[in-house]
Amino acid sequence: MSIKKIDDRFATSPQLTVEDVAQLASEGYVAIVCARPDNEEPGQPDFDVIAREAEKHGMQAIHIPMTGAPSPEQIAEFQKAMSAIEGPVVGYCRGGGRASALYSAIGA
Repeated sequence: MSIKKIDDRFATSPQLTVEDVAQLASEGYVAIVCARPDNEEPGQPDFDVIAREAEKHGMQAIHIPMTGAPSPEQIAEFQKAMSAIEGPVVGYCRGGGRASALYSAIGA
C-alpha cells in the first residue's frame, strides 16, 4: 500500500486490499472513499468487500465511482461526505488520481 498524504485531512492511495484496511484503521484513518468503479479491471476487490472490512474496523466507507473528471454531482456527494466525517480520510482508485481530483475539486 502506497499512501500519499495530501494534508492532515486527506490522503490518496492506489487500489486498496482487504488487508490494507486494518493498517489504515491502526494509522488513525476514520473513513475510506473509493473513486473507482467496480469491475474496472479483473481481480480488483469490489467496493462492498472493502466497505465490509472498513465497518469491522469502525471506519466509514463511501463509494463515488468515477471514470474521468468528477462531475458536479460527484463533487457535491464528496463534499457532503467529507463534511460529515470527523478525522482523516483516505481516498483510492486505480492509481490515486481520481481520488485526488475529488479532494482538489472541493477546494480543501
